[in-house]
Amino acid sequence: MSDVPPSLAPAGRVRPSADPMPALDAVLAKAGSENFPVALGILPRRLRAELMAIYGFARLVDDIGDETAADRFALLDRVDAALDALFAGKDVDIRAVAALAAGVRAGHFAEEPLRRLVEANRIDQRVNRYDTFNQLRDYCSYSADPVGRLVLGALGADTPDLRVLSDRVCTGLQIVEHLQDVAEDLHHRDRIYLPAEDMARFGVTEADLRAPQATSRVRALISFEASRARELFTAARPLTRAIPGRAKLAVAAFAAGGLAALHAMARVDYDVLAHRCRPKKSQLLLETLRIVTGMPDNRAPHPEFGR
Repeated sequence: MSDVPPSLAPAGRVRPSADPMPALDAVLAKAGSENFPVALGILPRRLRAELMAIYGFARLVDDIGDETAADRFALLDRVDAALDALFAGKDVDIRAVAALAAGVRAGHFAEEPLRRLVEANRIDQRVNRYDTFNQLRDYCSYSADPVGRLVLGALGADTPDLRVLSDRVCTGLQIVEHLQDVAEDLHHRDRIYLPAEDMARFGVTEADLRAPQATSRVRALISFEASRARELFTAARPLTRAIPGRAKLAVAAFAAGGLAALHAMARVDYDVLAHRCRPKKSQLLLETLRIVTGMPDNRAPHPEFGR
């Protein structure tokens, strides 16, 4: 990628071609397919490098947990061992972990969020259904929220109050991604991230989720979960006001990407089985403007809320 900072290509041990560990270049190449811009070009070089390092690590462990045909637990154990070396100041032989070194030395990256991201992908190998929304949110505290806390560290804004707001954004983004990937997760990974209690409430079965098109019941369920994500983004709006300078735009764009994806779902009446529902750039810009300027979001909450 031409816009990847050189710091993400550290010199070091050559990775054997037969190594099943995902390659950093392939991992970073996925940044353009996310719902949000990973590292805006207007940001300072140091911050862009640290944001890309966070993305590279998070995507690496996700790729291990979702895609590799090798022993996933063994690869995740290798990542943990590389983190051991990183925080001990020793040589690291996984490039996506080595790329975190500058942020670790600067005191920007805490160890716990990185460990939780690894553990999230162990959870994915053991758990493929969630009974309640609370269980799903607990999973998000491993799979999503740590990313936001690492970003706060890169911004020099890692405070308890901002962590709460950041967690809301990250959980919202995770819910959005789950909604976009309902068919893919079920068909390719036998995973369902829609809470069983909600599926029962709307009369949705697993067979309904395997269909090529969504029934009215499935669309009602997806609309409900989408409203949950929207409420989280709305509740996190004060986060952007707390971030100074150009970084404010980057933080706003994260939530805006999720909101733009929700808009794409609404345009197809929440049929996420027949449509990919990718956010449009124009909608992303509009949602970013709404967040940065404090423009009120007058979209009505889902009628099921409060019942």
